[in-house]
Amino acid sequence: MKLAKILQLVFIAAAAFVVFGFVRAAQKDHRRTQCTALCALKPTYANHNRTAPDFELPDMTGRKVRLSSYRGKTVFLNFWTKTCAPCLEEMPALADLARLSRGRKDFVVLTVSTDEGPDAVRDTLKVALGGEPPFPVLFDPESSVVADVYGTKLFPETWIIDPSGIIRARFDGPRDWSDALAVEIGEMISRPGTCPVEFFKGTPSGPFASICEDDT
Repeated sequence: MKLAKILQLVFIAAAAFVVFGFVRAAQKDHRRTQCTALCALKPTYANHNRTAPDFELPDMTGRKVRLSSYRGKTVFLNFWTKTCAPCLEEMPALADLARLSRGRKDFVVLTVSTDEGPDAVRDTLKVALGGEPPFPVLFDPESSVVADVYGTKLFPETWIIDPSGIIRARFDGPRDWSDALAVEIGEMISRPGTCPVEFFKGTPSGPFASICEDDT
């Protein structure tokens, strides 16, 4: 009887180990699927969560706009200037992303220019986009927000902020935001906690870094 009980316990332990292995593998596969966009786009920083500093800046019409007025939406916050060639090259992709998300109430593309104001960029935007921008353009000519608050030194720079106002990722340099991955990352970020991979200087880090490494 003792031998039978021991064998039974061994069988139960082995079965539990196998089930645990299957569950862990399924969880990792699920996380890998959720992290596809983040791993592919390689943000400079990601999941070092902190609240996005609020600010108020004028738009093309002179109306003051606060970042916090977009609370409840995923915000693609892009910093640029008209003397930055990569910024202008990236602009059509941002416009495509804005058009793709136009019908959604939980997503917005918001840009901030460090140029003097609407007159300084109107012609530049028309050349870059072939018309009026399909996203809000705010102005920070003194860089009191872009440089002093967010610490931006090189353009373009894009911050992705979740509906709760938490910075989820930062991208230094241009990206192809018209790619389906950009829409996917917006979807992912609108659901906090779905992809746990941290990024530091463009490299996966933290306990879940292997999720991205497996995709490379």
